[in-house]
Amino acid sequence: MNPFEMVVAIIVIVTIGSVLKARYGIHKDKHGNETFRGGDTASSDAAKLRDEVRALKDRVQVLERVITDSEASSLRLDREIEALRDKNP
Repeated sequence: MNPFEMVVAIIVIVTIGSVLKARYGIHKDKHGNETFRGGDTASSDAAKLRDEVRALKDRVQVLERVITDSEASSLRLDREIEALRDKNP
């Protein structure tokens, strides 16, 4: 392999590495540290997780109320349990 081919090979390898880093959202900050910026998928995943946590908090709140309520009738208890089942598939 002559020196010209080696230089071309190094340039190709570095270019492929840069393209892959850009594709997967890896960027360098001002200190030279590589950081991951997720883009749209990270924000949509975060939104899904927030919605799921909100739904779970609602369920826990209802369950706490049902458990601590000493005068709850069985009819009201049945309605609240069915409402929880209807919210989540």
